Amino acid sequence: MKHTTLLFALVGIGILIAMVLYIGPSKIASAVEMANPLYLALAVAIQLIIYGLWTLRWSIVVNSVNIVIKKIYLLPMLLVGLAINNITPSARGGGEPIRGYILSKYSKTSFEKSFATVVADRGLDTFPFMVLAIITIIAAALYLNLSPLIVYVLIAAVIVLLVLFFVALYMSLNKKFGKKVTLWLVGIIKRISRKKHSKLEENALKAIHGFQNSMRTMVKDRNVLMYGLPLSFVIWIFEILRVYVVFSAFNVEISLLVIAEVFIISSLLGLVPLLPGGLGAVDGVMIILFSAAGVPPSISAAATIVERLISFWMTTIIGMAILPYFGAGVVEKIFNKVS
Repeated sequence: MKHTTLLFALVGIGILIAMVLYIGPSKIASAVEMANPLYLALAVAIQLIIYGLWTLRWSIVVNSVNIVIKKIYLLPMLLVGLAINNITPSARGGGEPIRGYILSKYSKTSFEKSFATVVADRGLDTFPFMVLAIITIIAAALYLNLSPLIVYVLIAAVIVLLVLFFVALYMSLNKKFGKKVTLWLVGIIKRISRKKHSKLEENALKAIHGFQNSMRTMVKDRNVLMYGLPLSFVIWIFEILRVYVVFSAFNVEISLLVIAEVFIISSLLGLVPLLPGGLGAVDGVMIILFSAAGVPPSISAAATIVERLISFWMTTIIGMAILPYFGAGVVEKIFNKVS
């Protein structure tokens, strides 16, 4: 698994390097030199605000199940989870169990309850993304002159995401369905693993029961939907605004609608569980689509690289720098995950 992850990461980096070489490194470097540093600083500030909004949303979910922990402690846990998401090819979900584990460890609550808050937080993030994705596909088909094949692929991706979202939601809330899925997964594990699993079924059912109880508690809490859901839309708006500010730094006249369309489409492709954090794929799609929208390729590449430095690499570096603070146990779990 470790070698596969490394291979896909190298593939992603290779795609990005190939595009840079094709456009011309000197042209991209010249474009970066002309960027307005004040706008770039503003983009970094917006990203820091997004970190704060992510933390606020997760705290709303955490409070709904009576886990007592200060918001200031949730932020580093969140950043570690985001960093692991970025280095594992798992549809931006590789770091979520780690986030649940850290919260469980430091709040002294069960992992099932802690992990349920992480799943609910992702659910709050996914719903507005699906709404924006549907709107984006319609707008992109009308204004970006995409080929029918690409439009069909995007529609299929949204449908798959919708199905997975509602299946996961139903499993989280319905006892019978959750039990059936759990027993099915336990059966698969028993068939493919040679280890003894005398208590696996009992422990799995106990875990899903605790998880479902926490999920039902959160769904019944009005604050989760009343404040968490609108906050998710605000977060996505800030993410789009960050990309817009980055392109403004390069003195590019491009509509906010086009920025939103390209960002949502690239984010959708970034969910494909192959390349870590969509590395290479997201960058490449952004460069291609912005160029198709009329932005000079060198500017498109330069702005995309800077945007990814802020949204992807800065988050990854901060999260990995914080990781040792949580102890050797967490580091070992992450190592086992990627290896």
